[in-house]
Amino acid sequence: MSGDLSNQNFAEETPAELVKRLNLPFTDLFVLTRALTHRSYLNEHTEAVEDNERLEFLGDAVLNFVVGAWLYDHYPEMPEGDLTRMRSALVDTKQLAINASQLKLGAAMRLGRGEVQGGGRTRPALLCNTFEALIGALFLQAGIKYVQRFMGEICKQYADVILDGHKNEDPKSNLQEWSQAQSLGTPLYMIKNITGPEHAKLFEIDVLINGKICGNGSGASKQMAEKAAATDALKILGL
Repeated sequence: MSGDLSNQNFAEETPAELVKRLNLPFTDLFVLTRALTHRSYLNEHTEAVEDNERLEFLGDAVLNFVVGAWLYDHYPEMPEGDLTRMRSALVDTKQLAINASQLKLGAAMRLGRGEVQGGGRTRPALLCNTFEALIGALFLQAGIKYVQRFMGEICKQYADVILDGHKNEDPKSNLQEWSQAQSLGTPLYMIKNITGPEHAKLFEIDVLINGKICGNGSGASKQMAEKAAATDALKILGL
């Protein structure tokens, strides 16, 4: 399936239709509905109870464990540092947005009108967050073994591609390794500015080493902006 986030048909889909299409193990649609609900939807629908931010938090933790365990099992000779970078590549914003795009979650997301009009159904940060919330909901509904099978198929699809393309070379990890090797401590990432409307925020972040700004970057999420800042620092440092 294509990872293109910009060319999809967005006829709205109900949670029940999503369950049927993907054969998901939800016997109670309440938790899935919550996983698909962005906070902008709550502002316009007083009957909605809760957005997906808590499930997103849970899903993020589950993903890190499940993907880490999968890599440990499938790459028995890979050293710890490479495993960490591989996991980072498999759970970063861009990759999780691609996962959400493949599942066509954009059609099922419950968004406010402003989010929809602003292209929220194709925004990588929002797709990533919804995918994390879906994983959290699957964990609550079906347990860790189901999530392991679900994510195992996705990891099999992308792990070798990432490895072959060296996409696992995480600029944040590389910068941290250099900084610590120079006895300069761990880089510190600080938000410099946040601009744009709620549905299309742009984060600008400085990265500091030993108290000095050594790079700057921007992106649609803090994670993207931090990676851009680390990349900028590596270039400035000649690394």
